[in-house]
Amino acid sequence: MSDRRVFLKYVIPAVLSFALSGVYSIVDGFFVGNSIGDMGLSAINVAYPIVAVIQAAGTGIGMGGAVYYSIYMAEKKEKRAREFSACALWMLILGSILLTALTFLLTTPLLRLLGAQGELLRLGEDYISVIALGAAFQVLGTGLVPFIRNHGGPFYAMISMVAGFGSNIVLDYLLVWVWNGGITGAALATVISQGVTMLIALIYLIRKKKLTVKISRSGAGSAAAAIVKIGIAPFGLSMTPNISLIIINRFSIHYGGDEAVAVYACIAYIICIIYLILQGVGDGSQPLFSRYYGEGNREKMKKMRRYAYGFAMLLALAGCVVMFAVRGSVGNMFGSSREVNQEIAKIMPVFLVSVPFVAVSRITTAYFYATEKTGMSYVLTFMEPALMLVLMLILPPLLGGQIMIWWSTVFARVLSACLALLMKQHEDQRNMPPQMF
Repeated sequence: MSDRRVFLKYVIPAVLSFALSGVYSIVDGFFVGNSIGDMGLSAINVAYPIVAVIQAAGTGIGMGGAVYYSIYMAEKKEKRAREFSACALWMLILGSILLTALTFLLTTPLLRLLGAQGELLRLGEDYISVIALGAAFQVLGTGLVPFIRNHGGPFYAMISMVAGFGSNIVLDYLLVWVWNGGITGAALATVISQGVTMLIALIYLIRKKKLTVKISRSGAGSAAAAIVKIGIAPFGLSMTPNISLIIINRFSIHYGGDEAVAVYACIAYIICIIYLILQGVGDGSQPLFSRYYGEGNREKMKKMRRYAYGFAMLLALAGCVVMFAVRGSVGNMFGSSREVNQEIAKIMPVFLVSVPFVAVSRITTAYFYATEKTGMSYVLTFMEPALMLVLMLILPPLLGGQIMIWWSTVFARVLSACLALLMKQHEDQRNMPPQMF
């Protein structure tokens, strides 16, 4: 099989999965927005970062374990590879318990911190109280999928995710619209659908005899530390849109009020699809990056990276064209008011400017954490929201209020992409073989 076909074998299922994940992320907004209106949509928008932390924890642990599994398998160290699988599974279970308890205890303070108050706070509490009950499904569901992909089952990983998305759509229709469950019904649909993904992932791993819980005490500590070290970057990468969401919401409430929050809620739901597709390219490429890194085959590793950059850029540009074409009907999809819909159509092109730059950042970050360049992956992961915060503190008071909130997100992503390219170039030069004279 040619290198290009191997790349597409891993990346296409991941891209399709994450594309559907983007659709999945807007389903709650679609049903709630059309049944409750702007207030329900804003409540999910404000509360969603809590959900994202739960899911990102699973992604970080799962990806951290899966990266080392692939590296050690490539190095022919199967026993150590299986220890990392077992350690990651125990971490997912313990993490589920911890996150369930913390979410229950801290729901109201966290929602207040995110800017919820009054009716927005009440609806957010209804949503998160149900999400907390299913934290284990979400952590295990998102955490097991990277292992399926790294065990050579990218298509089955896609099936497990698609089954969850399909379940969520059907359940949202039944619980929110047919049975008038409102925001609580939407949360229940999310929890059950994640349970479907978790169940299918477990079935695959058990049938393939890839699920193991045995790990030596001497190796558990070092494995857990290594998983956390790698996992921080994919955790942060999953959280970056939500960290940005928190920052933008906080500043938008101050400069533009509830209408600005509703505008960005709709834009975030839609543009998130493109971001998730780009993450799909990175996550789909990760098993190949890690495998060739473990084998010491830098030529193939760099070839896969070139494919990833090219494919991500192609998808980014195609996504921009589609989003620009439908910008005038985005608000209608979520049942937004006429004023909100008009503002979305006006502001959407601003956000689309940054999408190709996000493609560069996503692929570079995935490459770094897949090849144990943890320090570099940390910098790229958290640089974007840090820059965004600094720019929003400086630019809106000086140059125009809410419009500069929107442009600050673009400038932060452009600067992050430039830094990613500089770091990649530095790493390539550092690993060049010495010149012979």
